Formats: sequence, structure tokens, C-alpha cells
Amino acid sequence: MEKDKVPQDTSNLTKNNVKELLYATDENGNYTTTLSTGWEPKTIALSNSIDEINERIADARQQVLDGEVSPIVYFMEINKMDLTILSSYVGFWKWRVKRHFKPSVFASLSDKVLQKYADTFEISIDELKNSITK
Repeated sequence: MEKDKVPQDTSNLTKNNVKELLYATDENGNYTTTLSTGWEPKTIALSNSIDEINERIADARQQVLDGEVSPIVYFMEINKMDLTILSSYVGFWKWRVKRHFKPSVFASLSDKVLQKYADTFEISIDELKNSITK
């Protein structure tokens, strides 16, 4: 794309007076960098992704409140993680983390194990156990 044709549409970046760095070609056909305030198709895709993430967080919260899953699932969603990523952060096998998703298993976890999750989510053990029900 030519530098003078880089989109400058209104986007989430505009609200915060932020611009995105993009590559474009200059008048001589050489690659250079330029700034863009946004591009409508990208803004729509990003907005849809954020909406989907928010739905997943709300679903996870409701599942915790209904006693279907442990708070680990909720905090995993808030932190935009999946099972593989969470497993690597806490240092447990995926099957073990998945087992911790069960409320009955979560209730019996030691403080040492809970601390690994709390550290990963950058919260306290108390917040991990109680913040959703408040």
C-alpha cells in the first residue's frame, strides 16, 4: 500500500489519541513506516473479538456461580489464557489443571497449589477463592 493511501479511519485507537505503526511504500516504491489511526475492517474484527472474550468471561463467571466449575476457569478467561498456556504458567500437566476446574477438587487444593494459580493471575489466594461470589 502506498504511504498516502494508508487508512485513517476512526477506531479505538483514535479515542486514546494512539496511532498504529504500519509499513507502506513511499513515492519511490521503497518500504517505509507510517502511522494510522485505524482501518474500519480491522476495527470491526477487533470489536467482535473483544465482544466474544467478554461473553466467555461472563459465561465462566456464571458457571462458577452455578457451581459447575472452579474460579480457575474464570480467571483463566479474564487473563485471556487457554488450558495449554495456563498449564505452562503454573507448571502442572494439562490434565491436572483441567482436574482443578472441578469445584470439589478446587476446594481441596493446598495453599501451595493455590498460590501458583494466584501468582499466575496476579491476585491473592483469597481473591482466587472468594472474589467471584462477592
